[in-house]
Amino acid sequence: IGRHQLAALVGIAPINRDSGLMRGRRSIAGGRTSVRGVLYMAALTAIRRGSPFRPFYERLTERGRPRKVALVAVMRKLLVTLNAIVRDRTPWQPLTA
Repeated sequence: IGRHQLAALVGIAPINRDSGLMRGRRSIAGGRTSVRGVLYMAALTAIRRGSPFRPFYERLTERGRPRKVALVAVMRKLLVTLNAIVRDRTPWQPLTA
């Protein structure tokens, strides 16, 4: 499935709270809470242990994004990466810079 559908299925797609001219805050909700919990712990480990996802997280926080928002972005990036690995049937190959 596509990355937008996958994010919505897990519950990490941003949901807007708009009404008329009022623009509310975006938040995540719904989806598979058990998968989201596992993905949360995986993202925490990824940013703490120096994986290829850590520079992405640091770049977002340096630009002023709240830490929780940056963590959800890492969760989504991790999910899209895992989906590509399953789709292409290839093993994990981290980028070496």
